[in-house]
Amino acid sequence: MPDDDRVFKALADPTRRFLLDLLFSRDGRTLGELEAEVEMTRYGVMKHLRVLEEAGLVVTRKSGREKLHFLNPVPIRSIHDRWIDKYTERHVAALVDLKNELESGHDDH
Repeated sequence: MPDDDRVFKALADPTRRFLLDLLFSRDGRTLGELEAEVEMTRYGVMKHLRVLEEAGLVVTRKSGREKLHFLNPVPIRSIHDRWIDKYTERHVAALVDLKNELESGHDDH
């Protein structure tokens, strides 16, 4: 699976996005710390973390007997640069503004 596909797949799940948000707010958490924040089994959290690791969004490091999880924002930045940035250029922003204006229903008749 190409890297972009792995990242999009990983980001498609709300639980995985929540885990990334947790690591963004405080990096270097253990599985137990992450598990305490979500309503799911330890095994479920491990599965989500594995998908995030395969996409390169989470990296781990051993610290004694514990494995710490860290956010790696590089793949998200790559997605941003490749798929989002070019669509936020000025002419596209003008079209979005027009679309929003038309949809807001300024029917003053």
